[in-house]
Formats: sequence, C-alpha cells, structure tokens
Amino acid sequence: MVSLLIGNARVIGYEGLQQVAIESGKIEAIVPQLASTDAQSTIDLNGDWLSLGGVDLQINGGLGLAFPDLELKDLPQLSKICDFLYAQGIDGFLPTIVTTSIDKIQRSLSILSKFISTQDKAKNTAQVLGVHLEGPFLNYTKRGAHPKQYLLPLTVANINKVLGNYAEIVKVITLAPELDSRQEAVKYLKDKNIVVSLGHSLATAEEAKQAFGEGASMVTHAFNAMPSLHHRQPGLLGEAIVNSNVYCGLIADGNHVCSTMLEIILKASNYDEGIFIVSDALSPMGLPDGIYPWDEREIIVTDSTARLADGTLSGTTLPLLVGVQNLVKWGCKIEKAIAMATESPRKAIAISNLGIGQPANLLRWHWNETKQSLSWKRLKL
Repeated sequence: MVSLLIGNARVIGYEGLQQVAIESGKIEAIVPQLASTDAQSTIDLNGDWLSLGGVDLQINGGLGLAFPDLELKDLPQLSKICDFLYAQGIDGFLPTIVTTSIDKIQRSLSILSKFISTQDKAKNTAQVLGVHLEGPFLNYTKRGAHPKQYLLPLTVANINKVLGNYAEIVKVITLAPELDSRQEAVKYLKDKNIVVSLGHSLATAEEAKQAFGEGASMVTHAFNAMPSLHHRQPGLLGEAIVNSNVYCGLIADGNHVCSTMLEIILKASNYDEGIFIVSDALSPMGLPDGIYPWDEREIIVTDSTARLADGTLSGTTLPLLVGVQNLVKWGCKIEKAIAMATESPRKAIAISNLGIGQPANLLRWHWNETKQSLSWKRLKL
C-alpha cells in the first residue's frame, strides 16, 4: 500500500489523466487513472497539471545580491535566496556569473563551491546545481551590458585561468565561438563535462554549425546579443533552430523578445523539445522597482525590466514561472509552457526529469477558465 496517491492529474509528459503514487517522499509510480485505490490518502487534482518545480539555468542574483559580487559574508544571504526561489516554484538553479575580473570570478566560484558542498539536499529549498559562466569570452560588438574591459580572448589558457580549481562546479559556459581561432575551446570544455552555450556572438551559420559539431549544445537567451534571423544569413540562431541536439534558452518577459518572435521560434523548435525558458533575473529580483548598483554602474528597474543608464537592456527581475504564465497568455499550450520551465532545462543539462524515484517536490498548476489565467502552488504532501 502506498502512503499517498495523487489522482486525476495531468502529468507533464504523459497522455491523459494519471495517478501518481508517493512513498516516503518519492514518486513510486505514474499510471493511467484508475477508479479505485488502496492508498492511505488521496489528493484529487480534478484535471489540474502536475510537474516538478522549475529549473533556472540563467539567474544573476536576487534579494539585492549579485552572484559576481559574492563574499564569504554573503553565505547566509545566498541561503535566503535559495529559500526565496523555492517559494517562487524553483527546485534548482545555476547562479550566473557575468563578465567581470578573473579575481572576482574566482572569488565567487570559491564561495559557491563552499555553498554547494554544504547545502542540505533534504531541505525544502532551491538547490544550487552548479554555476553558469556567462563570459568573459564574448564578442565585443555583442557584449550588451557586459563590461568591455573584462572581455578575454577565447583560448584554452584563458579558460584555465577563469576556471581555476573550480571546473567541477561549472555546469554551463556561454561563449562566442567565432573567437576561437584554433577551434579547440568547445571540445576542451566538453571534455571537462561543461555544457557549452553559444551567445553574445556574431557567429555565422557555418561557425555555429562547426561549434555544435564539436559539442556545443545550447544557445544563451535566443535573439538577444546575436544577429537577427535573416532569410539569406540564418546565423547562429538559425543553425541552432534546425539542430535537434541544441536547446535554446528564452527570456519570456515580453521585453527581451516580443510575443510574435517567441511564437515563431517555439513552433520552429517544437516547443519544449528545443526550448527552455530562463529568468535572466538580476540582483533586485524580490525587491521593488528602483535604482540599484550593478558592478561599477547602476541599473534602473522599471516594471520589473532592468536597463543601464544609457538604455541598454540588462535583464529582468521577474521569477522564472512568470514566464510560463506569459507564454500561456500569449497562446502557448499549457503543458508545453510548463515543460519549458521544468522538463527541458533539466534535459539541457542532463539531470533527472519527473519520473520514478524522483523526490516528490511537485507543483500543481490550475487554469482558471473565467479569468483566462494560469496559477500554480507547491503541492503539500
């Protein structure tokens, strides 16, 4: 006899209504809905959707703390960010370190390494799954808000300087492949089990295709900081869309990419089979709009969108699952939208998805037909 049965659930990745058996806090079975059960207790979802929590592969900070600025004294605040993200429906995330000095990158990596080694995996909090290095190997012309003085040539020697002794905690690195004159960086990083994501780049379709052939498997915030799609020059993004082995990250806040272009790439990439969404949230996430420090500069947050003083778009302060709600509002099917925040990011970095043996940290998603809105909550077991 199982201790709990969740019935009449639409489970992401499964056809029709399902019942999910939970034993000792883990998923024991997912089977088509049956009329009877011998479970000690049952939760009836009445056709609502069920998923794991979200995974955010690109998030720059929160509650006023920017991950490139980490110091030892910030460990308690980092723990608070994990708790905050869990309350926002996030199971795990990659703290993202944007382009800065090697000294600051190394300091942040050392603190995150310490945090990862001591985090309580049994606690109801978002887990740090590793680190995303967004830079410093970016194209100067497409650097966006990344400070130009810290950009570096893409060489194996510079990669080793940046990684230092912390390669094992770096899960993803964003780079511009056209900077790799020796064509050795992607393979070198892949051999270290680091996912290579192309971004902040002017790569041609041919250069991108070569990088994907060498093992790059992601694109960082598609459309942003790269050439637009062109019917005779498809570029990096066009090559990524037609490659079934590549996942593109998308920021679904309505400002980084308009809803029409989102629909185009979603359809072309077969939704969650080629797309995951990210928040790209900056340190003021969880704080009100206003002016906040950002490296040696300031960002102005208005209606949850962050820009530099010169108007350069630098990020957002919206949590990841707001992107799911936005996608549905713009016409995406509910199951596909949920999967792009919960299933496809896990696939992109090769960690376990919803299935047998997984901890039952589950979200319940409800569609309100009258209000035409999607809501979610943590399922209390």
